[in-house]
Amino acid sequence: MYENVILTKSKKFAVRIVKLRKYLYEECNERILSGQICRSGTSIGANVREANRAQSSADFVSKMQIALKEADETSYWLEVLYESGYLKEKMYFSFHEDCNELIKLLVSIINAKKNNMKTT
Repeated sequence: MYENVILTKSKKFAVRIVKLRKYLYEECNERILSGQICRSGTSIGANVREANRAQSSADFVSKMQIALKEADETSYWLEVLYESGYLKEKMYFSFHEDCNELIKLLVSIINAKKNNMKTT
């Protein structure tokens, strides 16, 4: 059976982010940053999923670029949470690694689709 890697990884990442928000909210009493990272971190997968129902190649690229922007924003919030002491090093690097993997996948998908659009 065919597995869409970016869909699977972005959804798993979203679930991790929701659990991170719960931890930050309940254990650290952190409200603002936890909400920010939850919005951007879950938006990645939502936009990837929406891209898979795109009406055109240009629409697909646009949705994937939004997902990429959200992934970059999530990376920023992870850095802020780490540097402000809310995330320990091990937790930060685990999330950061997953987020960077999503960024690399999204860049690769966007570039491939753009190249494909030029040749057709």
